Amino acid sequence: MFSIYTTFATTMHIMSFFKKWSLPCSLAFGTVVYLLFANVPVLEPIGTVAGPYAIQLMPAILFTLLYVTFCKIEIKEMKPQLWHFLLQGIRTSLAGLMVVLICMTSNADTKLVLEGVFICVICPTAAAAPVVTEKLGGSIGSLTTYTIIANIFTMVIIPLFFPMVEKEADITFLSAALMVLRNVTTVLVVPLLLALISRKVVPTFVEKVKKRKNLGFYLWCFNLSIVTGETVRNIVHSSVSGWILVLLLTLPLLVTLLQFGIGKAVGRPFGASISAGQALGQKNTVVGIWLTLTFLNPLAAVAPGAYVIWQNLVNAWQLWYKEKYGQLKF
Repeated sequence: MFSIYTTFATTMHIMSFFKKWSLPCSLAFGTVVYLLFANVPVLEPIGTVAGPYAIQLMPAILFTLLYVTFCKIEIKEMKPQLWHFLLQGIRTSLAGLMVVLICMTSNADTKLVLEGVFICVICPTAAAAPVVTEKLGGSIGSLTTYTIIANIFTMVIIPLFFPMVEKEADITFLSAALMVLRNVTTVLVVPLLLALISRKVVPTFVEKVKKRKNLGFYLWCFNLSIVTGETVRNIVHSSVSGWILVLLLTLPLLVTLLQFGIGKAVGRPFGASISAGQALGQKNTVVGIWLTLTFLNPLAAVAPGAYVIWQNLVNAWQLWYKEKYGQLKF
């Protein structure tokens, strides 16, 4: 009897700890699982087979968690606002500044580091950003509208800036537009439309989904574990070493804090500091890594990989702060 009670108490303690520190636990879990399956001989064959399946599972999980989140959306909050366009102007200006710095340098290592920072800036907002925004008390609808606008801007600035960064970058406006359009449609627009239709067709089901307040968040934590494992794999297998690797890992921290800070400052006069902070700070680094590997120096992909970790540590701290004090005051 004592043993059963102890087991139950331990389980509840673990669940309580995970609930409080969901994001750090997800980051740690993804890291540990990857390192185990990559370095323990008996587990390596399993990891080799299961790894690709886990990555293929990510879009389906993302689709599901966004559908769950969008079931709670308020249509009246989806109208474009001034801060949406102010942040796009800032994002484009920061990316343009990085392009100028890259064009001015002739040192290969410096250019590599600057490309890493550039991709962290130019990345569009993560499709899953509304999930964290909801937990922090921001507007899901407003951030969803911003994310759509951000991806439209991305269609323009990627083919504009990338050939300046890498002269050999073979990217046209049409190919960039189709790439972004496909990503936005499958991951963002379809679950949004499906959620809006569900509210009209099956309102009872939607009400049940709404009652599962943390379902979308925990699905995102699971996805984050997979992303973290893939990020650690890319960092471990990177051929960059020494100070260049240190810079590619640490500069994204400064970029993360800068973008979250600017976003909050711009959104504050509009009563949208939470939504605006997530809008500029939480990036779709999966797209960023793919863009880097495809069109820029592949070694620079370490930077957006590191950004995954830093942005989620910032999110974890914000969630802890809100849990402790009831609201974000910055």
